Amino acid sequence: MEYDMRTGQQMLIGGNWVSARDGATFEAHNPANGELLAIVPEAGVEDVAAAVTAGLDAAPAWNALGHERRAEALRRCADAVEADLDRLAYLDSLGVGNPVRAAIGDGANGLQMLRYMCNVAGELKGTTLPVGHDFLDYTLRQPYGVVARIIPFNHPLGFTIEKIAAPLLAGNTVILKPSPLGVVACLEAVRVIAPYLPAGVLQVVTDSAGGAGAVLVAHPKVKRIAFTGSVATARRIQLAGAEGGIKACSFELGGKNPLIVFPDADIDAAVSAAVTGMNLTRTLGQSCGSTSRLFLPDSIHDEFVDRLVDRLAQLQPGIPTLPSTQLGCLASAAQLAKVEAYVESGFADGALLRIGGRRPSGAEFRNGMFYLPTLFDNVRTDMRIARDEIFGPVLSVFTWSDENELLASVNDVEYGLTANIWTSNLNTAVKFARDVQAGYIWVNGRDGRHFPGAPFGGYKNSGLGTETSIDELLSYTELKNVSIWLPPEVDQ
Repeated sequence: MEYDMRTGQQMLIGGNWVSARDGATFEAHNPANGELLAIVPEAGVEDVAAAVTAGLDAAPAWNALGHERRAEALRRCADAVEADLDRLAYLDSLGVGNPVRAAIGDGANGLQMLRYMCNVAGELKGTTLPVGHDFLDYTLRQPYGVVARIIPFNHPLGFTIEKIAAPLLAGNTVILKPSPLGVVACLEAVRVIAPYLPAGVLQVVTDSAGGAGAVLVAHPKVKRIAFTGSVATARRIQLAGAEGGIKACSFELGGKNPLIVFPDADIDAAVSAAVTGMNLTRTLGQSCGSTSRLFLPDSIHDEFVDRLVDRLAQLQPGIPTLPSTQLGCLASAAQLAKVEAYVESGFADGALLRIGGRRPSGAEFRNGMFYLPTLFDNVRTDMRIARDEIFGPVLSVFTWSDENELLASVNDVEYGLTANIWTSNLNTAVKFARDVQAGYIWVNGRDGRHFPGAPFGGYKNSGLGTETSIDELLSYTELKNVSIWLPPEVDQ
């Protein structure tokens, strides 16, 4: 498939595809070979201000359409993306190094969520309160106006489709700010979607280092912010947002997620889950939901690790845009350097490397950000690889014998996004699902599937609020109470 180098060179502001007002640009590169993909606008203060103004201007008419007509428009957007999904997935793969077949799956997941939100948009309704015959008291749900939606690099196509659904259906307009690493697929997906929406309803501003994002979240007219990414960036968003007023924020952040195996578990299924849970064949482990901490009981540790090593050895890297590729590459040189530094820290702290720990050999990988799936055994909870989110293909194995100590170790990190519990004992499953400090729990979860309508969100520093459910839809509205006095009729 040929890629037009002109694709992705402009932002969408006020219904027009434009360059940055000062002409500033940055480069987007293919992480699999270092080649230039596109020259992209570097948005500045004036560009962000123009987008906010256009969003505010478009908001009243968009809200006045009502949820049914908004859903009709977004269903047309979904149909258009679905018809062009193969090309968009190819651009996703070019931009961030995910295997193209995984990018197709991400796009399909995004479409599923978009259509789910269209189907439940009618739940944006208020209530009446029984306060007696002299008053009518009811509530209204009203949109914020302009919403800032900041998405990460690991699923650029899927997140572009999915993350605009709830705020748009709630009657807001959206300013999307993609990661510079996933910008090509994001812009092209919006190019497909934009003809089906009024001007100003969906806009995109782009930057290379977060400057436009900082201006956007600090803007006093942007009262609702949603961000998916790192804890450090979320903290900066909270600080910057507060400069412009009191903001409603939701965050879906990092994870250091446990996969907890009990002695009575189905070992074959749990080994498969340990591989699948790392999201290696989707994003090479660059996922907040990756189960990067594996807790194994003494009694099955050796057998389990041997089987896991065999499974990981079967996964081979390839050029991301080829349909046969199992493992793509990391999204950037910075991501590769981060993974390599954590692997070196694992060696330095005394962890035992069982497989991986290096870049693959082969001329086809020389200029790309490829790294092999890496498994460390004998990991202690005080090691950096045990506590920090690496966001790469590094899995750490812990051994346990006491359930109380196990639970304490599982919860002894700043994160609390997901957990996967493997046991055939219902009592054990219920107890640990209750006591593990995480927002989304699988029990014997083989494929880590997310179901539309099931709320996804984290405890502790893994986030604030939930997504992928009706709660997300409601979160893009403000609740208003109206109390009307009904005076008694006076006889004439």
